[in-house]
Amino acid sequence: MNILSLFVVIPVLMILALFLCKGMKQIRGVMITGASLLMILSAVLTVMFLKERAVSDAEMLFVSSTTWYAPLNIAYTVGVDGISVVMLILSSIIVFTGVFSSWNMNMAKEYFLWYCLLSVGVFGFFISIDLFTMFLFYEVALIPMYLLIGLWGTGRKEYSAMKLTLMLMAGSAFLMIGIIGIYYASGHTTMNLLEIANLHIPIEYQRWLFPATFLGFGVLGALFPFHTWSPDGHASAPTAVSMLHAGVLMKLGGYGCFRVAMYLMPEAAHELGWIFLILTGISVVYGAFSAVVQTDLKYINAYSSVSHCGLVLFALLMMNQTAMTGAVMQMLSHGLMTALFFALIGLIYGRTHTRDIREIGGLMKIMPFASVCYVIAGLASLGLPGLSGFVAEMTIFVGSFQHADMFHRVLTIAACCSIVITAVYILRTVGKILYGPVQDDHHIGLPDATWYEKVSAVVLIISIAFIGMYPFGVSEIISESLTPIIAKLNF
Repeated sequence: MNILSLFVVIPVLMILALFLCKGMKQIRGVMITGASLLMILSAVLTVMFLKERAVSDAEMLFVSSTTWYAPLNIAYTVGVDGISVVMLILSSIIVFTGVFSSWNMNMAKEYFLWYCLLSVGVFGFFISIDLFTMFLFYEVALIPMYLLIGLWGTGRKEYSAMKLTLMLMAGSAFLMIGIIGIYYASGHTTMNLLEIANLHIPIEYQRWLFPATFLGFGVLGALFPFHTWSPDGHASAPTAVSMLHAGVLMKLGGYGCFRVAMYLMPEAAHELGWIFLILTGISVVYGAFSAVVQTDLKYINAYSSVSHCGLVLFALLMMNQTAMTGAVMQMLSHGLMTALFFALIGLIYGRTHTRDIREIGGLMKIMPFASVCYVIAGLASLGLPGLSGFVAEMTIFVGSFQHADMFHRVLTIAACCSIVITAVYILRTVGKILYGPVQDDHHIGLPDATWYEKVSAVVLIISIAFIGMYPFGVSEIISESLTPIIAKLNF
């Protein structure tokens, strides 16, 4: 069996094992074992990839293909490059930490069954290089979100779950049209991404297939003005689902935009990219300004995610090596820090029973461990040197400013302003809930983080600090894998 298929097989085996579990202890055992195996597997894959890359210049490594439906050339084709590898590492870390953040979940067996199915879709998407297989795993990742939010969420959970599902399914409709169009416009001989890239899709087809495909993936990436599902979905989702949702699921959008839309239709990307560049620029600034006026901790982080994910798409559309490397690093950085944010927000909400920053204060004295972790997450978000956010954002802005024309530079300067806005809402929130006066006497004496909550937070903080202090190893893996994509874009 190809090592990549294990990323799908392990979550499936976890689902089967959960059906046999009879108590909470067994359920936790299955989830910790499975999530740990996924982390170990991602580490093993990274080592194998680096060794293989040293002797091979193939665009994708560990490629394996099994025909599913020959009449339409549909095959289960998997393979990875450096970008896929870092996304698999990110996914495994979020799945692992999400298990500990769901330690005392009600209806745990049913919850973790859907959680594992969501994981199947995420891992399968990142290893797929067949258009249909990629779309299939994409849908598998989206479907569980409705039940995870609708059944285990809080607040207006039914409304949020329905809104999220309808908007993402609408995006999927555009995506399906784009994939079918790409298949037939390229000669309907293959669904393999690498093979289609060597064929030429006529520009008259690219002009409508590129917007459909980019928009289909862009909806999941919180592209303005199709981002409104994201804040409501984040706010209502249970903690671990918010972590996986913002940390990994939204990255499927950015990954699909450059892996499918831009890579396969480079001429249309150059011709029409300016439209989406304006929209993503709006996302960056609008998301940051919206976070400033929020009072709910989850909504603050949700709008922050709109801004940061908008920055990913913004950098990809700059279509140069530096900016696109920064975009992938931003996907990795944002995934880790937003997962940490949601884990800590879930911890605070579980004890204070409120997420309103006007009703919380003085947590640094009450819960020092959780408070320090929140400060670290905030500093990563606003781009403090030494943490992952600084490396990713600086790479994006340097790459974006390489364009000498006024249009790109004005948008870049506007996007840079989001850093200042981010500092405003991060420092405001930290000052209010951690160092302000205690707002409720019942909060005095609340317990700090438990051991399993500390495991989740520490793993994420170590990952954030590692990228911030050792960025060149990560950026080199990403940059090398972007070379064929950049070459295709600079036709």
